[in-house]
Amino acid sequence: MKRILLAEDDLDFGNILKQYLEISGYTITWAKDGKEALELFKKDTFNICVFDVMMPKMDGFTLAEKVIDYNPEIPFIFLTARKLKEDKIKGLKLGADDYIVKPFEADELVLRLNNILKRTEKASAQLQQSDTIKISNYSFDTKRLELTCNDYKKQLTQKEGELILFLFNHKNQLLKREDILKAVWENDDFFSGRSMDVFISRLRKYFKLDPSISIESIRNVGLEFKVS
Repeated sequence: MKRILLAEDDLDFGNILKQYLEISGYTITWAKDGKEALELFKKDTFNICVFDVMMPKMDGFTLAEKVIDYNPEIPFIFLTARKLKEDKIKGLKLGADDYIVKPFEADELVLRLNNILKRTEKASAQLQQSDTIKISNYSFDTKRLELTCNDYKKQLTQKEGELILFLFNHKNQLLKREDILKAVWENDDFFSGRSMDVFISRLRKYFKLDPSISIESIRNVGLEFKVS
């Protein structure tokens, strides 16, 4: 059974959500605040995290940052009652796999959880089939999720690794945005599109040491991962 770390300070809502997710086949560990969630995360193993943004002792964004430092590969979803664009952008920059605004139907959350886990498991299997890939002056270790160039070393998240692998496998080709989104995010909705923009900006920084590598945007069309 897939294990979820749920951090939600609303006792009534958290209890209902926990029961529904358990009925749907998940094993739930429920924390009532961010600090408790972080301690539980360090002590156990989870497949995915679901964090409320507004919590006492430690908010969901801070919690996610600390969790990523501890395990950069863990997927997570934010829950929030706020519809602020700034919150969504902050969640995207942290690497959130999804962002759900309350109120929402519990079966919608289950569907999103299932899709994220299915995608991450598939992507993990694809990365494990590879080993070290040379990208001009860089080396990409797909199993350790490490990108290196001389003395530079960057520990990647799984999503970053998936995106690099997809772009490398289609290097020097014009790729439509929707094709990248469907391959790496498995949907091309607004949230995924903004998330991709954040990840592309990160990759540009990671590859800046080698001028023979570039990620060029073609307006209203897509991207081209150029390696000369």
